Amino acid sequence: MNPDLIPAASAAAPFRVDRLPKSTFRHHIAARLRAAILGGEIAPGAQLVESTLATQFNVSRGPLREALRQLAEEGLLVTVPYTGTHVISLSVEDVREIYSMRIMLERFAFEQAWDKRDDAFRRELRRRKDALTATIDAGDDGASILAELELHGLVYEASGHRLLQRAWQSLRGRLQLYWAAHHRAHGTRGPRRDSHNSYVRAALGNSLDDMRAEIASHMGRGAVQTEKFLALAFPPPSQPPQEN
Repeated sequence: MNPDLIPAASAAAPFRVDRLPKSTFRHHIAARLRAAILGGEIAPGAQLVESTLATQFNVSRGPLREALRQLAEEGLLVTVPYTGTHVISLSVEDVREIYSMRIMLERFAFEQAWDKRDDAFRRELRRRKDALTATIDAGDDGASILAELELHGLVYEASGHRLLQRAWQSLRGRLQLYWAAHHRAHGTRGPRRDSHNSYVRAALGNSLDDMRAEIASHMGRGAVQTEKFLALAFPPPSQPPQEN
């Protein structure tokens, strides 16, 4: 990762918080913070200060820390000793690494799961595709990102490969930020409604080679524009002129 493309950490700016029911503090705190991160209200690299968040949410530190721990497990936050908790950073180099890694992982996942695609797999794939379409139709960007993760996650679940599944889980947080940036780059509130038609069709088809080709094509759509968006949003710091 190129450190010059990572934005400097700054404290997250205040954002709107509604009053929360006491029985679901952790769930609502995590959901609101997740939405703020994916929606760009809290920038990549921003520091989350517990005392400030506790005041904003009007809660004690207990449920707040549980929510932060949940988001860290999802891969959206990282806690570094002596420096605090930060939203993960996202650079152009991250996008390139995610793109190359996902092609290999998802191809391998389909290779492992290809002969395991029974009727239950096909029904679940169609169900998750319908769930994604419903979130797109509702204009719910955050929900569409999670639904898209669930759709792509099915083949990893079906693979039965535990190490592969852990690798997928480790990418989920960065993928959430990547897709949120991708949506902003395209000025949309989610993926195109038909963006997964060919993916699902290939996943239900009879040619593993077609599936491999579709994965490369699917992963590459919009990658260049997203890189340009990130480069503009987080430009590298200007370099001082060098002495002769």
